[in-house]
Amino acid sequence: MKITAPISRIEEIAPMAAAGAHELYCGVVPREWIARFNTGAVNRRYFGNLESMEQLAQAVDIAHGKGVALLLVLNGQQYGSTQQEALVELAQAFHALGGDAVIAADIGLIAQLHRHAPEVAVHVSSVAACRNSAGVAFYRGLGARRVILPRDVSLQEIEAIAAARGPVEIEAFILNDGCVFEEGACHSIHLPAGQGGPICIDKRPFLYRDAQGEPVSTGMARKLRDNDSDYQRWLWFRFGCGFTTSANGYPYGPCGLCAVARLAAAGVASIKIAGREGATERKLKSVELVRAVLDRVRGGATPEAAAEFAVSLRGAADHCRSGYMCYYPQVRWTHPVQVEGAGELG
Repeated sequence: MKITAPISRIEEIAPMAAAGAHELYCGVVPREWIARFNTGAVNRRYFGNLESMEQLAQAVDIAHGKGVALLLVLNGQQYGSTQQEALVELAQAFHALGGDAVIAADIGLIAQLHRHAPEVAVHVSSVAACRNSAGVAFYRGLGARRVILPRDVSLQEIEAIAAARGPVEIEAFILNDGCVFEEGACHSIHLPAGQGGPICIDKRPFLYRDAQGEPVSTGMARKLRDNDSDYQRWLWFRFGCGFTTSANGYPYGPCGLCAVARLAAAGVASIKIAGREGATERKLKSVELVRAVLDRVRGGATPEAAAEFAVSLRGAADHCRSGYMCYYPQVRWTHPVQVEGAGELG
């Protein structure tokens, strides 16, 4: 099972490979794209991209020199027909540079790649929201080599999909970035924090009224405030516990490390670390954290022992017991407990 991790700068490639990543994925915003379409939206992240095809060529060479694969993200939900044509050309250029695969979400683009660039390996993005074996079979018919499952697919569903996948590889999320909506149906923009940030962490206060437009009762107002407070606490966990780290630098937040043994046993080909826009140190510590658990599993640790080891690495058992950080709460290592003092977003 491979570790697939993000980069946004060429300088990150060598240390990420040294930390234990087997595959790296990146985006690029060619100058020609901006000139032609007057936008930098080549993929779903406006920020955290390489800036030119020249940089992309360097990235391929450096990655291969370090023994890791390089994947290119082209994962917007929808593109116009002219944009699809340009992206097919971009994918072909990436392939000619030696690039290993493109990550795509738009069904139309995937079909165009299958028709006009069958030599390009295609990985179906989680943004495509493929959640079952029938979906995997559909994308297999369009030439997909791998399907990246959305974050909300349960461990049991992953095991069933992997068992029926045929020749298509399966990739599952393992660390960071807990989208609180459904990213395949999300059309918002992830702005920098100074410009408002992602819409899903909006802290706009609510003024509650009943069906007649009158203030709600005192009891109902209290329940609604408690609900809002619980939601903010959940968001705090889903967004990296305030984007904090443990004393040894490991990131808190959405995590599937306790499920590594079961994912490996199911035949999952790759586990994905999210966060192209994250700081370099956070990415490196993420790879180091995942690699430590994967090595323990490869060394023969039982699923229970591997899970306990995963929890011990960050020294924050209460965070794990809460269940709020879990991609796969079905394997939570111990009974959930109430977590006090989680803090607020921001």
